[in-house]
Amino acid sequence: MYSNDTKSLPVQDAPDIAGLTFRHFRGDEDYPDILAINTASKLADGLNYDLHTLETISYSYSNTANHDPYKDMLIAEVDGKMVAFNRVFMERELDGSRVYTHFGFVLPEYRGKGLGRAMIRWAEARIREREAEQQGGGPAYYNTSVASRAAHLEDLLKEGGYKPVRYEFVMETPDLNNIPEVPMPEGLEIRPVTPDQYRAIFEGNVEAFRDHWGASEIEPEEFDRWLNHPLSQPNIWVVAWDGDQVAGSILNYIIEDMNEKTGRKVGYTESISVRRPWRRKGLARAMLSHSMKMHRDLGMEQTALGVDTENPSGALQLYESMGYVVTGKDTTYRKPV
Repeated sequence: MYSNDTKSLPVQDAPDIAGLTFRHFRGDEDYPDILAINTASKLADGLNYDLHTLETISYSYSNTANHDPYKDMLIAEVDGKMVAFNRVFMERELDGSRVYTHFGFVLPEYRGKGLGRAMIRWAEARIREREAEQQGGGPAYYNTSVASRAAHLEDLLKEGGYKPVRYEFVMETPDLNNIPEVPMPEGLEIRPVTPDQYRAIFEGNVEAFRDHWGASEIEPEEFDRWLNHPLSQPNIWVVAWDGDQVAGSILNYIIEDMNEKTGRKVGYTESISVRRPWRRKGLARAMLSHSMKMHRDLGMEQTALGVDTENPSGALQLYESMGYVVTGKDTTYRKPV
């Protein structure tokens, strides 16, 4: 179902669009067009909070575990112009499941022509090829995520037998004018992050998220990927310590390029984690208050985050109490391979 030929690929049930051809990823030269399609598609769906930069998209796509872009990406062109793409990667969840995520984007003017449907079917065929190469048992799933404003994609997935299995809210503060004052729990303190602490912060974050739905095995290279990601900004991380132990952390970041393009001033309070021994003490609330003030002092006018609606620690209610409101919803869809 796939070929290493980057000139032309056969795709089953491809729509009859004049000049339409398919190929695999060619290398870094493709990223500017991939970014343009990603951006145009998201803006058409009102997803201006989820835009990439060339740096973030090229880094993320080229450093995804269990993903070979030269085999696991499909690019659609019309008369030589890229108009759509999708990609596939696999994660092993802690319960032994193999989860094959696929997602893609189509330029708005090429929607409704059958292109997205054909590319999803290609992704599923590629996933079946990959699954046939796996050793051992355990369930395997096709997996993808859809924003609530992308109804066209939800319809395609439901038509293909996918079922919704999880929901995530996108949340933002309207402003940073009335940040709640929250003291740190007794015995804990926030300290500036230093390089010798990176490994402990990473491991504490991984440990805390093992309790969450969909937690995956950590690949050996994941620490380096995490630390070297363009959005890894240790100078604005908020980390709480109990002596020499990481109690919790918020891995804050700011995407300056995106803020400039959208005319917004948003800081991200993401990857909020508290390790088990320090939960139910008000630590997440205190770290969030500290982070919001820090973003305000850096000139931001809003903060944003994403949260699993069934988060076991009651995070949704916590964020609402801190002034965050829901501005979007993403739905995870799955079906067995």
